[in-house]
Amino acid sequence: MRYFTSGYYIKPTEIFSEMTDKRNSPIEITKDEFKTIGYQLIDTISNFIDSIDEKPVTTGETSKQIQNVLGNAPLPEDGSPVSALLSRASDLLLDHSLLNGHPKFFGYITSSPAPIGALADLLAATVNANVGANILSPMATAIEKQTVKWLAEFIGVDPACGGILVSGGNMANLTAFLAARTAKAPKSLKEDGLANTHGEMVFYCSKATHTWIEKAAVLFGHGLKAIRWIPTDAENKMNTEILSQTINDDLKNGKKPFLVIGNAGDVSTGVVDDLSAIATVCKTHDLWFHIDGAYGIPAAVIPAYKNLFAGIREADSIALDPHKWLYAPLEAGCTLVKNPQHLVDTYSSHPVYYNFSNQDDEPAINYYEYGFQNSRGFRALKVWMALQQAGKNGYIKMIGEDIALAQLLFEEAKKHPELEAITQNLSITTFRYVPAGFMQDAKKNEAYLNTLNEKLLNVLQVGGEVFYQMLLLQANIV
Repeated sequence: MRYFTSGYYIKPTEIFSEMTDKRNSPIEITKDEFKTIGYQLIDTISNFIDSIDEKPVTTGETSKQIQNVLGNAPLPEDGSPVSALLSRASDLLLDHSLLNGHPKFFGYITSSPAPIGALADLLAATVNANVGANILSPMATAIEKQTVKWLAEFIGVDPACGGILVSGGNMANLTAFLAARTAKAPKSLKEDGLANTHGEMVFYCSKATHTWIEKAAVLFGHGLKAIRWIPTDAENKMNTEILSQTINDDLKNGKKPFLVIGNAGDVSTGVVDDLSAIATVCKTHDLWFHIDGAYGIPAAVIPAYKNLFAGIREADSIALDPHKWLYAPLEAGCTLVKNPQHLVDTYSSHPVYYNFSNQDDEPAINYYEYGFQNSRGFRALKVWMALQQAGKNGYIKMIGEDIALAQLLFEEAKKHPELEAITQNLSITTFRYVPAGFMQDAKKNEAYLNTLNEKLLNVLQVGGEVFYQMLLLQANIV
């Protein structure tokens, strides 16, 4: 039997019309009020963006101080005026936040948010599209599909590949991980589970790989012992000779290798692995080749760095984060897969309460079949709009300038008598403070320097004038 459901109990037509005509929702805002308050908010945001360099990067307030500012009021019984609420929320956020759009924010790899992205998020929230199924979000689905295609073109891989917008690097990599496992595991995996799969499934990554891989090992039932941590060479790149030997050893011991992860800009030092060499190893052993390019792979758009990223077209999947080096506001990550059918094979399900069948001659994309989420927000709009505002050449200019600034910082650190320049790759420069005349030939001195720099870093972070990251003072010009 087929039937229809609604969020309301349907009354007879006359009664229903009368009720809706008289209804006054507590959450409603009139057209004129919305315009007035909206203009005021846009003015506040515009002034904030224009004067952000005059503010401290952070107030350095403790959690207790922040809680005191926010207050500890119970849930209100009655409502409050919208204008007052927006005014207070603006003050709380703009005056008590870490400002990663500040020109002296050098920590982590969250970029300044493009203003067009903020406007795009407002528009996306207004439509409130559920980009889980095409029938629920016809235009939003089409825009996300085009955005995925453009991102593939941007980094230089086949635009015919498929993909999905996700929350960030963790989710982009985890989404690809499960697609790899489905593609390389026995077909009985979904029915029988890992416990009944012949041979332990193992996977390979360098010592510099982001912690998402540990989450994948634990949360997806493999265990940390399934990770093969491959040492890096003198340049901090994965040692592919040891990779090949480790795979051979596992095969001899009855293990089932299925995945190798290469870094396209690791988040600590910006190093790009030898992706071509990793691709060759994967082809030799019929393994899935995944690239974690969450931070660094947008630099592949720069002609001078094309050779550095050679091998990305051989990847079965790639993770990248538009909210890092494409300047999109959080959240915006992306998983690209050479054959998107692997995503469908992994995530698709068809319960009876889904009426999302395709009615067009050309099958429509239902993004709930491409990843973890069923209900999905419209993340793609802010990326889609920024790609058009700047264009490919605009991003080449911005990313190139970021790299040049990081290189300049490295050169200046080398010249400074009390700074030790450590590494420089892409837009990441690492250095540390070494007091004048300090002797560095003993391990205890190394430990002292590490402790000294950690304390110095902590003081700088709460001071509000500048914000750095990590034990080795690390600057990310993005």
